[in-house]
Amino acid sequence: MASESETGTTGQKSGLGPSRSEIDRTLKAILVDVLGLDPADVDEFDGETGLFGHLPELDSMAVAGLFTEIEDRFDMLIDDDDVDAEMLETYGGLLAFIEMKVIEG
Repeated sequence: MASESETGTTGQKSGLGPSRSEIDRTLKAILVDVLGLDPADVDEFDGETGLFGHLPELDSMAVAGLFTEIEDRFDMLIDDDDVDAEMLETYGGLLAFIEMKVIEG
């Protein structure tokens, strides 16, 4: 697993917080670490890249681990009410969700 120094800690509580590109890099690192995906493949992900239902590695069992790692690296809490199928459908949906949660603080 990559360390926070390799992927960057984005759960900043002071200043402006992480940029969109920092969030994107960290999310891609999480997908590589948690799902064991090839970094070169994940680097090519864009907003339309399918996730849940498209990646065999992202099954219902892997979702909990994914959210746990997102919470840890972004220093946030994801409530069960926040999670829906639409946010996991594409990379763009998951990225937008994390950006919203980071902004909410």
